[in-house]
Amino acid sequence: MATISSSSPLAISEPQATSLFDRLAVAVLVLVAVVALMTFRDYGLGWDDYTHSEYGERLLALYGSGFADRRALSFVNLYAYGGGFDMLAALAAKVSPFTLFETRRLVGALVGLVGLLATWRTGRRIGGPPAGLLTLILLATCPLYIGHMFMNAKDAPFAVAMAILLLALVRVLEDYPRITPAGGAFVALGFGLSIGSRVMGGFGVVTLGGALAALAMIEARRDGVRPAAARLGRFVAWLLPAAVLAYAVMALVWPWSVADPLNPWRAVAYFSQFFEKPWHELFAGEIVTVTEMPRNYVPTLFALQMPEIFLALALAGAAGALIAACRRSLPANRRAVFLLVVLAATLPILATILARPAMYNGIRHFVFVLPPFAVLGGLAGAWLFAQLRPHWGRVAAGVVLLAGIALPVVEMVRLHPYEYTYFNHVIGGVAGARGRYMLDYWGLSFKQASQGLAAKLAERHETKPPDRRWKLAVCGPHRSPQVELGPDFETTWEPPGADFALMLGEFYCATFDAPILVEIAREGVVYARVYDIRGRSFGSLLTLPAP
Repeated sequence: MATISSSSPLAISEPQATSLFDRLAVAVLVLVAVVALMTFRDYGLGWDDYTHSEYGERLLALYGSGFADRRALSFVNLYAYGGGFDMLAALAAKVSPFTLFETRRLVGALVGLVGLLATWRTGRRIGGPPAGLLTLILLATCPLYIGHMFMNAKDAPFAVAMAILLLALVRVLEDYPRITPAGGAFVALGFGLSIGSRVMGGFGVVTLGGALAALAMIEARRDGVRPAAARLGRFVAWLLPAAVLAYAVMALVWPWSVADPLNPWRAVAYFSQFFEKPWHELFAGEIVTVTEMPRNYVPTLFALQMPEIFLALALAGAAGALIAACRRSLPANRRAVFLLVVLAATLPILATILARPAMYNGIRHFVFVLPPFAVLGGLAGAWLFAQLRPHWGRVAAGVVLLAGIALPVVEMVRLHPYEYTYFNHVIGGVAGARGRYMLDYWGLSFKQASQGLAAKLAERHETKPPDRRWKLAVCGPHRSPQVELGPDFETTWEPPGADFALMLGEFYCATFDAPILVEIAREGVVYARVYDIRGRSFGSLLTLPAP
């Protein structure tokens, strides 16, 4: 899986091939950007949007007051997370022609594009332009990445920060043991943004440590322990200024982390144990408490929620990269780069399997491993393509690749704007997953359901009662209908006395025997319903008692 050179069967000529693949990559980025600009307003609010928007405003107030307004440093539990994305979105909202939450979706899309750019450059740097292009295509057609980048204020920006860090680490390992000022600044930016987004950015430190340990052992066997140790020492010494700059970047996006030097460790302790009252979620057809999820939770969902072509190439790439890392004929730093990418993709999953923490909301917490997996997939695909005999072998491989890419693209179009609920054809798509796994756990479908209710009432020429507002019982996040329906509606968790009931299609929301006014469905699967419950009596919106 070495870089494809001009002697490769892929080559037209080195300059022509580079230009072609890079132009195609830029075209993919432009296409994703155009689609994002056309669709970002389709994505509704979830459970956390209001809280995150408030956190961003409080962080701006902290800086704007000269650190006198310290409310952000004790706000809910978000002080234990970095707020760089929330601050950026809050600043953008002050000049944006769109609403606050539309602006947040737009900023999320733009940040997601940065992640695509960084991942492309990583794949290209390691495997050449063909690998870079395939890396980009795999990530750009991954429904989980695309879906989350619009609306996930925690996990998607963290994934982008980790993608930037991976590119920076690949760059400095290629120059080992020397670090240029630009390389050091890039690493500092990556580490600062990553740890400043979520303390899980510490995985980057472990990943780099593993790659450096392997590199030092390779050099010690080749050159002796003392020269290898000296080179490693010089590299680490040159990293120290980058560490100082990384700390400053972390402080900027996560001010609580430097309010007390021990706060990052307090965040580790906080997140190492479940910090909320446990609830139940659906996994493999069983209703399980989130603190008791089995060890196969993450591997199972990866197997079922990743596009088949992505999964196959990523696994092949991980195996190939490990083989390459063991090849004595490759330079030591290149072997370390291969190991670095494998660790970045797999170490968080392996740690989760071993530690078995509380698990919930599917694999949204693992969006950050998608970029390194895409890099591995791009390397594998480019290498496999280069091994094929010219013409017919490559034509057949191209057809298979295009078909594999087309499958998730078609599903994204069908599911829009709920791409993050994607399940692959192994389980039969979302239709096969319904009743076995969570789908719209974020409640994004409430935007379209609320708009549908407003349209239905307008169609019927119904107006609110003269002495009160419409009362809407909501099983799911309340902020979305509040934003979409406005002041003529009030929301409640109690159905007695309500006019309508807005229900997620998830297992914990009851199904009512009442007229259905609105139904939001994808591929025959109900994501949300609005019932007319006037004149009817229902005791609860929930199918389960609170745990």
